[in-house]
Amino acid sequence: MTRAVDVLVVGAGPAGLAAAARLAAAGAGRVEVLEREATAGGVPRHCARPGFGADALGRALTGPAYARRAVREALRAGAAVRTGVSATGWAGPLTLEVTAPTGLERIRAGAVVLATGARERPRSARLVPGTRPAGVLTTGELQRTVERFGPRTEHIGRRAVVVGGDPVARGAVRALRAAGVDVAAVVTGLPSPAVAFAGVPVLAGAVVTELLGRGRLSGIAVRGGDGRTSVLRCDTVVFTGDWIPDHELVRARGLPLHPGTRGPVTDQGFRTAEPGVFAVGNLLRGVEPALVAAAEGRAVARAVLERLGGGPWPASGVPVAATAPLRWVTPGLLGPEAATSLLVRPERRLVRPVLTVTQDGAPLRRERLGGTLVPWRSVRLGARWTSGVDLAGGPVTVSAEE
Repeated sequence: MTRAVDVLVVGAGPAGLAAAARLAAAGAGRVEVLEREATAGGVPRHCARPGFGADALGRALTGPAYARRAVREALRAGAAVRTGVSATGWAGPLTLEVTAPTGLERIRAGAVVLATGARERPRSARLVPGTRPAGVLTTGELQRTVERFGPRTEHIGRRAVVVGGDPVARGAVRALRAAGVDVAAVVTGLPSPAVAFAGVPVLAGAVVTELLGRGRLSGIAVRGGDGRTSVLRCDTVVFTGDWIPDHELVRARGLPLHPGTRGPVTDQGFRTAEPGVFAVGNLLRGVEPALVAAAEGRAVARAVLERLGGGPWPASGVPVAATAPLRWVTPGLLGPEAATSLLVRPERRLVRPVLTVTQDGAPLRRERLGGTLVPWRSVRLGARWTSGVDLAGGPVTVSAEE
């Protein structure tokens, strides 16, 4: 049996909850949010630190506090938030197959907003050889273990190595120390870490070549920048970063994926190639801060309301692509209104680079940026960068040079 809602939001993280709150408050009808985890709120639930904005009194919000506020706002606006419910596939256009504690369902919607977020690439996908001993974690698995067993849990280990060099790695170090685990080292392929790791040795320009041990991890083999291999003794290793969009539903529907981000291709209204299907947040390109994802959730409401009101669905748009040393640019399409901001991320550190936007070989804008672009942080180019795009013209390219 199929039941109907006006808007179905898949994912109750910052983007999905913000979209649901804005749409419900705007009178979009029945807005329903599905979350496969037992608790709504997304990744911020596991980040017990400030950095998630402030409350009404100006006090800094931790991740859990931010998540609780996002859930409250969605519920107060009139959205229904269902947890422990997974969207497993498509039964047709704008119709999802759902597995809930009460059984199997089919839900048809006037619009579907995909906000399934991103996940860290697991050890198997990182192609690190060795056996499969216990003690090999991602940041998310570490956070879930601490959440389940408490900050002083013995389920993690006694001596750990963290792999990565960005702020997520620093968060893993903090979580391990809070659990009473000795952090032996941080291993990063970057020539220098993005953040400081006070009191922890950092092996920069190094890679993990093998996991050692049977039953339980006993150490890792690390190759340094000089080509020499050494062994770090540990019973836990935490792989951090290397985020990929959680795009199973996108692929199941056959929607085009952006070659740089591996998220769905959308225009600036967050419309995908399927009429009535939108995508927002970290599903689009891997991890960005919660506040960025939430802003996209609020922004999608306008296009969703237009769709519910019978507005047309753009047949196509002007493709946007990035060239090395830029890793990716979003949105992947421009249209129907061309002028919009672009989010770009580099493959490597770029010091005061010159960025150029071209269409059909003709430069639309060229400008030197101040400061440094780094691989773990995006930069936003304002709408002036795309104001000259011809929607009847060819692809737009964003390039950079130092």
